[in-house]
Amino acid sequence: MKKNNDAVTAELVAVLVAVSGGEPRVLTRDCSHALPAGPFESSHRSLQAGLRAWVEAQTHHPIGYVEQLYTFADGDRANWQGQRIISVSYLGLTRESESLDIDSVGWQDWYRYFPWEDWREGCPEIIDRQVLPALRKWCAQGLGTSARRQRRQRVDHTFGRDASSWNEEFVLQRYELLFEAGLVPEAERRLGAAPAAPLPGEPMQHDHRRILATAMARLRAKIRYRPVVFELMPPAFTLLQLQLAFEALAGRRLHKQNFRRFIEQQALIEDTGEMICGAAGRPAKLFRFRGDVMRERAIAGSKLPLSK
Repeated sequence: MKKNNDAVTAELVAVLVAVSGGEPRVLTRDCSHALPAGPFESSHRSLQAGLRAWVEAQTHHPIGYVEQLYTFADGDRANWQGQRIISVSYLGLTRESESLDIDSVGWQDWYRYFPWEDWREGCPEIIDRQVLPALRKWCAQGLGTSARRQRRQRVDHTFGRDASSWNEEFVLQRYELLFEAGLVPEAERRLGAAPAAPLPGEPMQHDHRRILATAMARLRAKIRYRPVVFELMPPAFTLLQLQLAFEALAGRRLHKQNFRRFIEQQALIEDTGEMICGAAGRPAKLFRFRGDVMRERAIAGSKLPLSK
């Protein structure tokens, strides 16, 4: 069917993130293969209203604070009718629902899609055993010395030469490099055939894994400078629970004292005056986010950043 290049349709995509049991989770549909999404329709009074309508219709999960993530408008993004698709994505932080009443909807560990991104127990084995050997082979296939050198530089830049040079914010760059090298199943639409030996990591429909990678990178960048985990935490929590939430998102272990000093400098939490039985049965203080901080967050939630 010939594409109608003049037709453009807008799709709204939601990346809803939670942290449960110290693990980062993302809300999915279609049996874990897609993010909540739907077209922007004339009946929607705004993009955000349309997004909320689609999420609640598809997942029955209400959403609170969301911020615009990115607008994907690549020229080759089209549906089966040949219409060009522009995807406006949003990032939302929430707490995982205890139960969802739609069989095809569920919460998934986001490292299920990006197993090479979880460094909490050190460098994942998949990097040395599968990722880097496959990428070195791809580098060697470059046409000419210059192309091979540029490929090697990209691999070194995105995956790092060692643990000290790993940059957790390069989630999207790493995924796009693996896509270009034909090492993920989603590359089939460009290669015309499925990769002979795709890397572990569950694929998603359309370019939803790319959108998820963008959200992961955004969150990882934000938590380096200011806590943005308000909606992920229960009303009262221990400092250990807060640190585990940060580590889940960053995919890295944090130094306990440095983390607590960082939290104190931000002046975002206060002692509730209550205690709870913590690790090894030791009592631990319970904290909450300060009221003025939560009010500022509620106001900020109504102001969406411009599309990139």
